[in-house]
Amino acid sequence: MRQDIYEVIKENEDLLKLLRMQPYWHRKLMRNPQLLEKLNTDAVFFFKKSIPDRVSKFSDGVQFASMMMNMFQAMKTPSS
Repeated sequence: MRQDIYEVIKENEDLLKLLRMQPYWHRKLMRNPQLLEKLNTDAVFFFKKSIPDRVSKFSDGVQFASMMMNMFQAMKTPSS
């Protein structure tokens, strides 16, 4: 593997993890170093760090907090 490609991979922990989990990327990068951007994109989607994934995670958190607030309010209200 080219040294400059290897340095970029070493700097990004997600790329290094993906390369270890899916070794076919090593062969792809050896043959075609221009696929580094594709590797980066695949890593973002593989580790669920894309914008839609982050929005979904945030939405789930807000929904959970709302449910907890409603539950606490229901517990606080005296039953008749």
